[in-house]
Amino acid sequence: MGISLRDKIVFVTGASSGIGAATALEFAKLGAKLLVCARRLDKLKELEPQLREAGAADVLCFELDVRDRDEVECTLKTLPAGWSDIEVLVNNAGLARGLKKLYEDDIENWEEMIDTNVKGLLYVTRTVVSGMIARSRGHVINLGSIAGHNAYANGAVYCATKAAERFITDGLRIDVNGTPIRVSTVDPGMVKTDFSRIRFRGDEERAGKTYENVDPLLPEDVADVIVFVATRPEHVVLQQIVMTPVAQANPFTLTRKS
Repeated sequence: MGISLRDKIVFVTGASSGIGAATALEFAKLGAKLLVCARRLDKLKELEPQLREAGAADVLCFELDVRDRDEVECTLKTLPAGWSDIEVLVNNAGLARGLKKLYEDDIENWEEMIDTNVKGLLYVTRTVVSGMIARSRGHVINLGSIAGHNAYANGAVYCATKAAERFITDGLRIDVNGTPIRVSTVDPGMVKTDFSRIRFRGDEERAGKTYENVDPLLPEDVADVIVFVATRPEHVVLQQIVMTPVAQANPFTLTRKS
């Protein structure tokens, strides 16, 4: 049987929509205490009643930009009483910007992806894992991507950030070996979220074409797997889960319906 997360603190970053919001809702169904952050506090406040109705033991929403090292450290080290003993960290915050050849791309796109997907991941992980080590318990689950396994055209820097996530995950698992801390990555393929709309800076038409004539994964599919990973018996760690829609073999092999 899997472990119970009832009344345990689960921290989900980037929880205002998509996979993050779906993941928070799945953990709420298990009676966990939900610690959720994002840059859009208004969206988190809209989500909070749903989390409580779903069964969350308690909910604490706060605004956080994971790219800001000082903000991350200060906020996470000064959490209200009863919220610091994080059992599960889901590093979900991340994004893609642009889809151009590397030598034609906007460098600002690179900066935002690297600062969020790599440096933000590191800032949050370092702060939270130090507490897990002190308590001798905890589980870090990072959201990766199949883009971290195979590069695709016009996505060199995004793919590089997700490859970095994969190796940071592997390295952290080695670093905590000999402790009870578990470290996992869940690496999905195409998921229908705001991902493409954000990548194309609000271009709904271009974003919509990403999912034309294909049945992509849904945020709930990924959330279900994240919760499964988190609830395995304490002596079991699912190190890496790669998941795609049936129509997708890898980042560049996708069969669309005629």
